[in-house]
Amino acid sequence: MYQDFPKNWQELIEDLNFSQPTPIQKEAFDPISQGQNLLGISPTGTGKTLAYLWPSLLRLKAKKAQQLLILSPNTELAGQIFEVCKQWAQPLGLTAQLFLSGSSQKRQIERLKKGPEILIGTPGRIYELIKLKKIKMMNVETIILDEFDELFSDSQFHFVDKIIHHVPRDHQLIYMSATAKFDPEKVADDVRRIDLTDQGLDQIQHYYMMVDKRDRLELLRKFANIPDFRALTFFNSLSDLGATEERLTYRQANVVSLASDVNVKFRKVILERFKNQELTLLLATDLVARGIDIDNLECVLNFDLPRDQEAYTHRAGRTGRMGKEGMVITLVTNPGELKELKKFAPVSELMLKNQELFKVSV
Repeated sequence: MYQDFPKNWQELIEDLNFSQPTPIQKEAFDPISQGQNLLGISPTGTGKTLAYLWPSLLRLKAKKAQQLLILSPNTELAGQIFEVCKQWAQPLGLTAQLFLSGSSQKRQIERLKKGPEILIGTPGRIYELIKLKKIKMMNVETIILDEFDELFSDSQFHFVDKIIHHVPRDHQLIYMSATAKFDPEKVADDVRRIDLTDQGLDQIQHYYMMVDKRDRLELLRKFANIPDFRALTFFNSLSDLGATEERLTYRQANVVSLASDVNVKFRKVILERFKNQELTLLLATDLVARGIDIDNLECVLNFDLPRDQEAYTHRAGRTGRMGKEGMVITLVTNPGELKELKKFAPVSELMLKNQELFKVSV
């Protein structure tokens, strides 16, 4: 597949050390290239963004404005798609622009005057620009719904539906997600479906640590002191996350939280610091983590047992991305939780001693 790519893409693939396309990238390429409607489901971390970007970008004509529209449920994910898209679009002489709620609409309208071929954004803002006749849906040939299960939620779907049906033309529709939980009524009729849900991510190791509920905080503090260690740490509730961050910061632990009320610019700074290994623990909730992509993240740490299999899978998919190794550690406070955890993944016990992690031999 790579050998058929443009030469400057092949160089990029070499720079990024991609050895071969992932299953979703292989299977989605031809149907998307041929203009078919497609629904792709593949676990987090299997390269879904490139699975739709590669064939979609190769179909675009340079200098023809507004051909491709990519919708994302939140600003984080939209920002990441934009960064990835720029990397692959520029060598083809294509431009992408980002349209987010909360950013200056006036500036966005100015950007549209430059005639970008690719538009990326959140449904609310995209729909506003369509109503203002700044985005012309007659020009849009392909609409991609990334994390479409989220875009189908009550708060977003009415915008998505209005965008898709704004003009009487058939757009190519591409739906991508990590989960097969969605309302099939909301999907177009003639859609080819690729479901790779069962494709396990073998490179991820799953562990648990038995700990008394009141000792979890102290254990996190110890994790924060492990040299060259980084973990994205998940909480089920925002209040637990806030209280833990406060206590750990008080104890001078190298941690910071990424709650959903942190503004976009500050979040970017936090993520950069974490990516540059300046922070040990990044604390988050499920909602916040939907769009986060951290290259080479070694570890996901569950402060609480995730609520269900889907939450566990989404969290685990933040590590071991694109075939790299990773581990998930869940803090377990009683035998009932351990029993529940074993339904989510095959787990082994770990212990932390003198700033080192050891597997407990059975």
